[in-house]
Amino acid sequence: MSQLVKLVVTVPEDHADELRQTIGEVEGGRIGNYTHTSFSIKGIGRFKPGPEANPRIGQVGKLEEVPEERIEVTCEQDKLNNIIVAIRRAHPYEEPAIDIYPLLLE
Repeated sequence: MSQLVKLVVTVPEDHADELRQTIGEVEGGRIGNYTHTSFSIKGIGRFKPGPEANPRIGQVGKLEEVPEERIEVTCEQDKLNNIIVAIRRAHPYEEPAIDIYPLLLE
Protein backbone atom coordinates (compact mmCIF):
# COMPACT_ATOMS: atom_id res chain seq x y z
CA MET A 1 0.00 0.00 0.00
CA SER A 2 1.35 3.43 -0.90
CA GLN A 3 1.33 6.54 1.30
CA LEU A 4 -2.17 7.75 2.22
CA VAL A 5 -3.28 11.28 1.42
CA LYS A 6 -6.41 13.32 2.01
CA LEU A 7 -7.92 14.77 -1.16
CA VAL A 8 -10.30 17.71 -0.81
CA VAL A 9 -12.43 19.17 -3.60
CA THR A 10 -15.29 21.68 -3.62
CA VAL A 11 -18.22 21.36 -6.01
CA PRO A 12 -21.64 22.98 -6.47
CA GLU A 13 -24.16 21.18 -4.23
CA ASP A 14 -26.21 19.87 -7.16
CA HIS A 15 -23.13 17.99 -8.53
CA ALA A 16 -21.86 16.59 -5.21
CA ASP A 17 -23.45 13.12 -5.37
CA GLU A 18 -22.25 12.56 -8.93
CA LEU A 19 -18.71 13.65 -8.06
CA ARG A 20 -18.59 11.43 -4.94
CA GLN A 21 -19.66 8.47 -7.09
CA THR A 22 -17.02 9.29 -9.71
CA ILE A 23 -14.29 9.49 -7.07
CA GLY A 24 -15.34 6.16 -5.56
CA GLU A 25 -15.30 4.45 -8.96
CA VAL A 26 -11.57 5.22 -9.32
CA GLU A 27 -10.71 4.05 -5.78
CA GLY A 28 -10.86 7.36 -3.97
CA GLY A 29 -12.37 6.94 -0.52
CA ARG A 30 -11.19 3.35 0.03
CA ILE A 31 -10.53 2.62 3.71
CA GLY A 32 -9.87 -1.02 4.55
CA ASN A 33 -12.91 -3.05 3.49
CA TYR A 34 -14.99 0.07 2.74
CA THR A 35 -15.28 1.96 -0.54
CA HIS A 36 -16.82 5.31 -1.51
CA THR A 37 -16.11 6.79 1.95
CA SER A 38 -16.16 10.56 2.21
CA PHE A 39 -16.93 13.49 4.45
CA SER A 40 -18.79 16.59 3.26
CA ILE A 41 -19.58 20.00 4.62
CA LYS A 42 -21.62 22.73 2.93
CA GLY A 43 -20.51 26.30 2.43
CA ILE A 44 -20.35 29.15 -0.06
CA GLY A 45 -17.73 29.22 -2.81
CA ARG A 46 -16.71 32.62 -4.13
CA PHE A 47 -14.81 33.47 -7.30
CA LYS A 48 -14.46 36.06 -10.04
CA PRO A 49 -13.69 34.72 -13.54
CA GLY A 50 -10.78 36.54 -15.19
CA PRO A 51 -10.71 37.90 -18.76
CA GLU A 52 -9.46 34.60 -20.26
CA ALA A 53 -11.90 32.39 -18.30
CA ASN A 54 -14.71 30.41 -19.84
CA PRO A 55 -16.99 29.97 -16.81
CA ARG A 56 -19.88 27.50 -16.79
CA ILE A 57 -21.28 29.39 -13.81
CA GLY A 58 -21.09 33.18 -13.52
CA GLN A 59 -19.73 35.87 -15.81
CA VAL A 60 -16.25 37.14 -16.59
CA GLY A 61 -15.30 40.02 -14.28
CA LYS A 62 -18.25 39.51 -11.91
CA LEU A 63 -17.89 38.12 -8.38
CA GLU A 64 -19.96 34.94 -8.01
CA GLU A 65 -21.22 33.05 -4.95
CA VAL A 66 -22.26 29.40 -5.25
CA PRO A 67 -23.61 26.98 -2.61
CA GLU A 68 -20.98 24.24 -2.61
CA GLU A 69 -19.99 21.06 -0.82
CA ARG A 70 -16.45 20.36 0.33
CA ILE A 71 -15.80 16.66 -0.25
CA GLU A 72 -12.92 14.96 1.57
CA VAL A 73 -11.67 11.45 0.77
CA THR A 74 -8.69 9.37 1.82
CA CYS A 75 -6.77 7.65 -0.97
CA GLU A 76 -3.45 6.05 -1.80
CA GLN A 77 -0.95 8.47 -3.29
CA ASP A 78 -0.28 6.20 -6.27
CA LYS A 79 -3.99 6.47 -7.23
CA LEU A 80 -4.00 10.30 -7.21
CA ASN A 81 -3.41 10.89 -10.92
CA ASN A 82 -6.38 8.72 -11.94
CA ILE A 83 -8.60 10.33 -9.30
CA ILE A 84 -7.65 13.87 -10.33
CA VAL A 85 -8.27 13.10 -14.01
CA ALA A 86 -11.71 11.68 -13.12
CA ILE A 87 -12.55 14.74 -10.98
CA ARG A 88 -11.57 17.15 -13.78
CA ARG A 89 -13.75 15.23 -16.27
CA ALA A 90 -16.81 15.13 -13.99
CA HIS A 91 -16.51 18.54 -12.32
CA PRO A 92 -18.67 21.36 -13.71
CA TYR A 93 -16.02 24.06 -13.15
CA GLU A 94 -13.35 24.95 -15.69
CA GLU A 95 -10.76 25.02 -12.85
CA PRO A 96 -11.84 22.85 -9.89
CA ALA A 97 -10.07 23.55 -6.60
CA ILE A 98 -8.33 20.35 -5.46
CA ASP A 99 -6.20 20.18 -2.30
CA ILE A 100 -4.03 17.22 -1.27
CA TYR A 101 -2.65 16.69 2.23
CA PRO A 102 -0.23 13.96 3.35
CA LEU A 103 -1.47 11.76 6.21
CA LEU A 104 0.91 10.79 8.98
CA LEU A 105 -0.25 7.22 9.57
CA GLU A 106 1.89 4.17 10.16
